[in-house]
Amino acid sequence: MSWTDERVELLKKLWTDGLSASQIAAELGGVTRNAVIGKVHRLGLSGRTKTTRPSAPRVRKARRPSMPPRPTTRVIGNTALKINVAADEDLDEEIAPVRSMATVEELFIPPEERATILQLSEHTCKWPIGDPGQDDFYFCGRRSDAGVPYCEHHCRVAYQPASDRRRKSSN
Repeated sequence: MSWTDERVELLKKLWTDGLSASQIAAELGGVTRNAVIGKVHRLGLSGRTKTTRPSAPRVRKARRPSMPPRPTTRVIGNTALKINVAADEDLDEEIAPVRSMATVEELFIPPEERATILQLSEHTCKWPIGDPGQDDFYFCGRRSDAGVPYCEHHCRVAYQPASDRRRKSSN
């Protein structure tokens, strides 16, 4: 369908009335929304009345509170077994013995036995000590048995019997 003078005048009137391109296309018939937008652009029709929108600003959704800041205390050694004091206050007395089993004395590793990731092999303990993001991070590096990634001490920490780990249900 071609753009006749009558259709162009109707397009201009509907555009200044604030109708959308889709509404104008439906009113004219035989043209698409994109054809209306193209014709409006070619005619240079930019001044149009505002659509009827509420003058009040939109209400934004409330933001969820951010996570509480992490404690800045520095922990040396593996942090997987670190006890969270705030969470432990809620424990029942029956679970308290499990907490004492989880605390294992950290093994002192002399600096000459410490290993970097490049020094690890099949026969060295791969237990990480410290924060990987810090310069003083290292691996245990002591001798480990074949087929086991950790030395005897760190095997006791890593591989605990299932009965020791299981918590009794309070039901």
